[in-house]
Amino acid sequence: MQADSFWRTAVVRGLVDAGALGEVIRLAREHRGWRQADLGRRTSYSAATISRLERGRCAGVDAAKAKTVAAAIEMPSDVLAALLGVSTLAAATVVTTMAPAVQEDPMRRRSLLAAGLAALPMASLTRLDEALALTPETAGPVSHAKVTARLRAAWQAFDDGRLAEVVQGLPTLLATAHRTADQDADQPAVWVLVAGVYDLATEALHKIGAGPRSRLTADRAMTYAARSQDPIAMAAAARSLGVVLRHEDQQTLAQRVTMQAAARLEATGLTTTEQAAAYAQTLCTTGYNAALAGDRDGALEMMSQAHRAARHLPARRPTRLNTAHRFAITPAQVALYDVSVRWGLGDAGAALAAGTDLRPEQFPTPERRARLHIDMARAYAQRGWPEPAIGRLLDAYHQAPGEVRDRHSIRRVAIDLVHRSPRIPGARELAALL
Repeated sequence: MQADSFWRTAVVRGLVDAGALGEVIRLAREHRGWRQADLGRRTSYSAATISRLERGRCAGVDAAKAKTVAAAIEMPSDVLAALLGVSTLAAATVVTTMAPAVQEDPMRRRSLLAAGLAALPMASLTRLDEALALTPETAGPVSHAKVTARLRAAWQAFDDGRLAEVVQGLPTLLATAHRTADQDADQPAVWVLVAGVYDLATEALHKIGAGPRSRLTADRAMTYAARSQDPIAMAAAARSLGVVLRHEDQQTLAQRVTMQAAARLEATGLTTTEQAAAYAQTLCTTGYNAALAGDRDGALEMMSQAHRAARHLPARRPTRLNTAHRFAITPAQVALYDVSVRWGLGDAGAALAAGTDLRPEQFPTPERRARLHIDMARAYAQRGWPEPAIGRLLDAYHQAPGEVRDRHSIRRVAIDLVHRSPRIPGARELAALL
């Protein structure tokens, strides 16, 4: 990695200006194509330690750890010094091959990259924080049917990739759900509904990179689902928590959480289509968690079971979903999970082969169609083929802009591709959209 081709780019300099040590380490690691475990092996630290350092969760900043990691990723000494507050980067001409659209105002870079909450007004997150701390009052009458309708509309916005709209509406949705629960606290169905609201919150917050908030909402989804004693609602909450845990680099724990939910579902006898769909979906999630935990055999076994479970499911998703648990998986969606699992195992060739026959028209929502393109883009990038990766990200953006622009992890992939391959067809267009 040549210093001038990476460390002096506008993105890195913006993060250095913001003092975002963890973000710089993460970006450099991903630039090399390393996982946290890979960097851990090169520094003799655990993947959890690397995760805490990248997420800014070390108590203060352990300068010794920072220096060791910096040496492994070949971070220039002046960059490390600036990040540790010892000095600032010397004024110099920035040598960058990044497309012009990525070379943006430093303050904007700080809000979009360092914070990782692209295109979302901070006022929305402030209101959400207040709602999570103190459930707000809601005006007018509420009912189970009214909250269900609002949740259905919010899921529709989610399916359309309108993540900012979903997050902005969460305080009101949470308020109405809790008020309904206050009125009918002895009804298990109301706790299924409340858990469903927190599932939505977790999925949306996770996608925009709001990690601590998504962990809070996932924990609450688990609590309210357990109160309902509904195995499908409990599986949905476990899935949400598993997603958050694996992004906290706790993949093994995520795998255990979702495996327990799958066992609970299996104990029902899977006598209904909803139970069977929930079971297949939970197996897919467990397989992906296992892949990211490095458990190859477990991941492939879970996916084999998921394919068997999905054989009798409809090829098309129902037009009207149960808003509380959202399990409507199809055989095509199980195949799409295969792409993710193979990518998670580091086998880009198998991931691309798994997605060869998948077509956008097999997926009924913009969010799912975008996910198809994104998963294939990640596999192409992992294989070292930037042109089809960029093309797929453009396809994903045209399906659901928020899936590329607002999702922290995918935005980073896009920025890295543009940085490394600025002359590839589509790179400038992708940069202009971010």
